[in-house]
Amino acid sequence: MHSDIKEVLLAEGLLAEGELWLADWLRPERLLRLREVLMRRTGYIAVAMEAVDDGHNQAAILRSAEAFGVQHVAVIEGKQPFQPSKGVTQGAHKWLTIHRMPSVGRAIDALHARGFQVYATDLGDGAQPIDAVDLARPTAILFGNEKDGVSPEARERADGRFYIPMAGFVQSFNVSVAAAIALYELTRRARETAGDRYALDADERHRLYVTWCLRSLHGATREEARRRLEASGFALEEDLVDEAVDDGE
Repeated sequence: MHSDIKEVLLAEGLLAEGELWLADWLRPERLLRLREVLMRRTGYIAVAMEAVDDGHNQAAILRSAEAFGVQHVAVIEGKQPFQPSKGVTQGAHKWLTIHRMPSVGRAIDALHARGFQVYATDLGDGAQPIDAVDLARPTAILFGNEKDGVSPEARERADGRFYIPMAGFVQSFNVSVAAAIALYELTRRARETAGDRYALDADERHRLYVTWCLRSLHGATREEARRRLEASGFALEEDLVDEAVDDGE
């Protein structure tokens, strides 16, 4: 069974010829599960968090991003450090590419440079309902502080602003609930709108698959695999696990 799986991984470009030894170090079921999840990952929708201070909210947003197949998350710290609650992430952080940014301006610039339009959550005049967000282009959604929302700079620099319509007395959702609703809605529509552009490109799938294989190993075996990959010149996706996030298995 291992030989059949290795043929598939090689044909799909998930492992190169010189990396097939990795497949021998993992159970066939694990190799297939990593492939299944990776093939549903997207780089078309991204998430950015500006000054989301509560560790439970940070973790819940990461968990929702992972659950809906969104690979990239940009983080701009606020008054509190980025320390997602490990009890809430349930390991989701290990499979995401987390980008720490020094300011919201730099984050938006970086997203624009990668071809994203940026939509910020906002209840002010000029914001549009989420179902009106045009997904013809790759889109990053920006969530702000639990109390103050996104900053004035984010409102000014964003390409658009949106809100989630509500029918009750309260005016807004908790930020992590808003993120989950927004990610469900936008990934659902983006899959239809973007077609083949929704998936990760072949190079990123390859880098992530190798890194996920490494993340699936333990102890001395993981260190030996890391050593062999580094010796071969493979550039590991080190930003998959932020230094501030607990790496419990």
